[in-house]
Amino acid sequence: MQPSSLRELLGIGREPVLRLPEPNVPTHEAGGGTLPVQVHGTTVIAVKYRGGVLNVGDRRATANFAVMYDRAEKVLPIDDYTLLAISGSYARAMEVARYLRHSFKYFERSQLQPMSLDGKLAELARAVAAGVPAALQGIGGFIPILSTFDRDANEGRIFFYDGMGARFESTEYGAAGSGAIQIRGVFDYIVKTRGPFHQMERREALREALLLLDIASELDAATGGWSKVLPLAKTIDAEGIADVPEEELRNLVDEINQMGRR
Repeated sequence: MQPSSLRELLGIGREPVLRLPEPNVPTHEAGGGTLPVQVHGTTVIAVKYRGGVLNVGDRRATANFAVMYDRAEKVLPIDDYTLLAISGSYARAMEVARYLRHSFKYFERSQLQPMSLDGKLAELARAVAAGVPAALQGIGGFIPILSTFDRDANEGRIFFYDGMGARFESTEYGAAGSGAIQIRGVFDYIVKTRGPFHQMERREALREALLLLDIASELDAATGGWSKVLPLAKTIDAEGIADVPEEELRNLVDEINQMGRR
C-alpha cells in the first residue's frame, strides 16, 4: 500500500515499535521540553603551597533550589598523584572520574609505564568535550579542576578547564562552581597582601582556602557552610595524596569563626 500523504512517508505521527520505560526521576520544564532535575556540586578551590597543592570543597549538592545532600565528595583521587575537583553535574563528574581512573590504569598496565601528564590532561579535555552536546541541552555540564604533583618538575600544578574542554594552567590557584565568581577577586587580594600561595606553608594556605570557602558560602546560596558538616580538604605532594585531618580543619574553622566575631 502506497503512503497516502507525506506525513506517512516520513513516519510522522506513527507509534514507535518499542517504548522504553521512563525513569522515575524528578523533572522540570526548560526550553519547551522536560529535563531531569540534576544534582549539582558547587564550589571547589585549589591553591598551591610550599611543596604541593591543596584542594578544598564544600559538601553541599543542590538540585535547582533544593539541598539534596550535605556530604558530597567533590575532591576525588584519580591516581596516586592526581586529584580531580568537580563542580556542576554530579552524575557526569562521577562518570568522568571512573573513566579517568580506568583509562590511566589501563594505559599503565598495557604500556608498562604511567601515562604522561600531557596524556592525562588530554584525556580529561576529551571527556569534558564529549559532554558538550548534552550540556547544550541543559544536562550533564560540569567544570573540573585537575591538580597534580609533577615529579619531573618537583612541583605541584593546577589546571582548569572551560565548558568546551580547553585547558589552562594556573600559577597559584583555581576555583570552579557557583561560588567561584564571587571570590575571584579575593584570590588576587590575598596574593598581593600576603604573598604568593606557593610560598605559603601548608597550614597558612589551608587557612586562606577555608576563608575563601566561607566567603563563598556567605555570597552564594548553593555553597554550603561548615556549621553542620566540615569541608573536604586533600593535599597532594611528593609523597602522594593525603586527607587533611578533621581535627586540623575544625581548629582552623574555629579560628576563622572567632575572627569573624571581632
